[in-house]
Amino acid sequence: MPELKGNHFAMMTASPSHIVLIPSYNPGPKVYETVRAARQYWNPVWVIIDGSTDGTALTLRAMALDDAGLRVIHLAKNKGKGAAVLHGLKLATAEGYTHALTMDSDGQHPPDLIPNFMAESIKQPHAMILGLPIFDASAPNIRVQGRKLSNWWANLETLWAGIGDSLFGFRVYPIVPLIKVMRYQPWMRHFDFDPEAAIRLSWRGVKVVNLPAPVRYFSTDEGGVSHFRYLRDNILLTWMYTRLFIGFVLRLPMLLTRRLLSLFGS
Repeated sequence: MPELKGNHFAMMTASPSHIVLIPSYNPGPKVYETVRAARQYWNPVWVIIDGSTDGTALTLRAMALDDAGLRVIHLAKNKGKGAAVLHGLKLATAEGYTHALTMDSDGQHPPDLIPNFMAESIKQPHAMILGLPIFDASAPNIRVQGRKLSNWWANLETLWAGIGDSLFGFRVYPIVPLIKVMRYQPWMRHFDFDPEAAIRLSWRGVKVVNLPAPVRYFSTDEGGVSHFRYLRDNILLTWMYTRLFIGFVLRLPMLLTRRLLSLFGS
């Protein structure tokens, strides 16, 4: 673990294969704490600024000038979380990285667990390592209850392949399979990115590994910023699961065969 020296973290050895990607859209000041914490536990960390207009881009770029392990990539227009992640994935694979841990920029995800998730990914490189959220009293009940429905659909459409939580964005993806999944999909560019990525990767036979991770929801007074819109985002999820259900039906014979083999052996 690096040692804090003034405003700079002493450099840890950069990973040649695993990178942290943080998509960021108008996150408020929590993003600085998030990025510093991520850098404390990993090198390299890339922030994908998704057309932010709240002034955070300037400070993040200044932080990167003093930290060789931090890179800030600025997209001029807001294109959505999935689009920002995909942009980062393409740059990462071009530089030889094979896996990416994604996390939100608003402080909700636990940066101290980055090494644990990366270690599990290194141990099982063909798997996706999904965070299984542990909620505390700060979690809005409507969000906690609503994700139960999303999780039910995700498990139905993968024949219960093991997706513990479809929406939690703290996870490690193998980069090449995810780029292949997204390359031919016009969707997966907004809030629907995380569940669709997990489902489509599962369809491709990517193993699911779930690791518990606490999640914290910050109030406005604590600097929390939420872009979640209940009606808009639930309509988006409903449309996504409707689309995926058609793909699920078409893949059902293959999924059944794979499921039976996993239960009874080949």
